[in-house]
Amino acid sequence: MSHKPRAWLIVVGIAAVCGASVWGVAWYRSRSLTTAALLRRMPAENALVAYIDFSELRRGGILQLLDGSKAGEDAEYQSFVRQTQFDYKKDLDAAIVAFAPTGRFLLLKGRFDWKSLRAYVESQNGKCTNAFCRMIGSAPERRISFFPVRSNLMALAVSPDESAALRLESAASGPDPQVPAAPVWLSIPTSMLKSSDSLPAGTRMFARGMERAETVTLAFAPEGQGLAARLDVRCRDDRDAADLASQLTRTTSLLRETMEREHQKPNPADLSGVLTSGAFRNEGRRVLGYWPIEPVFVQNVLGGSY
Repeated sequence: MSHKPRAWLIVVGIAAVCGASVWGVAWYRSRSLTTAALLRRMPAENALVAYIDFSELRRGGILQLLDGSKAGEDAEYQSFVRQTQFDYKKDLDAAIVAFAPTGRFLLLKGRFDWKSLRAYVESQNGKCTNAFCRMIGSAPERRISFFPVRSNLMALAVSPDESAALRLESAASGPDPQVPAAPVWLSIPTSMLKSSDSLPAGTRMFARGMERAETVTLAFAPEGQGLAARLDVRCRDDRDAADLASQLTRTTSLLRETMEREHQKPNPADLSGVLTSGAFRNEGRRVLGYWPIEPVFVQNVLGGSY
C-alpha cells in the first residue's frame, strides 16, 4: 500500500490547523478591538462614559465645524500638535472616555507617533519607562499617564494617581455590553442625575424623572442636515417606564406652555428649541425619547457657546 495518500493527509491536516490558528488570532484581535470589548476596560462605577466615532463625524462633515473652536486656537494645544505630530481632527478615529470619581480614563484609536509623544513627555519634565509614560498636566493633581495597548490604540488617564492608566490594561470579566448604533453616545450614571445641579440649566427637570432608572443612554446620530438625539432608559418594571414616559411628556408640554406665557418662542440655536421638541414612549421596561437637533445648535455647541 502506498504511503503517499497518508502523507498528503498529514500535510493537509497541518495546513488546516495552521490556517485555523491564523484565522483564530485574527478573529480574536478584531473582536478585542470592538467598542463593546474595549468598554469592559473602562471604570464604569458612578462614571459618565462617552463614545465618539471621529472617523464617522469626519466623513459626515461635522468635525470640520471644530476648525474655529477654542481647542483649535489654544496656543498650548497648537504647541502639542507641532511637537507630537498629532491632531485629533485628522489622526483620531474613535474615543471612549470615562469621567469617574478617581479621574478621567480614555481609550483612543488612531494614528500615533509614539517616538514624538515620548519626546514631548520628556520635554515637559515627564518620564517614560519602557512604553509607559507619566507627566504632570496643567495642575499638580492632574497627573497624565499613558501607554500603547497597540500601535493604534492608546490608554490614557488624567488623575491624582500617576499610574492610573494601568487600570485600562485589562478588561473586566463577563459578556460585552450592548453598545448604541450611533457615532456619539453617553452612558449616564443615575448618581449624576440625582445631583442634577451639575447639569445644564433646562435639563434638570428632565433628569429628576430618571433618578430611579437602572440605565440611561443618550445617543446622537446624523439625521437630514442635522442630528437626532435618542434617549434609551431601562426602568425597574413596566409601570415605572409608563410613569416616566408620561412625566417626560408632561415636562416637555410644561416647558412649551411656560415659554408661550412669557411670549417667547423655542430657539433652534439653543436648548429651548431642542427640549421643547421631545417625544417619548414606553416599550415594556424601556422608555424611548427623541429630539431633533438643528445644524445651528450643533455649530453653537462645537464652537464653544455651551
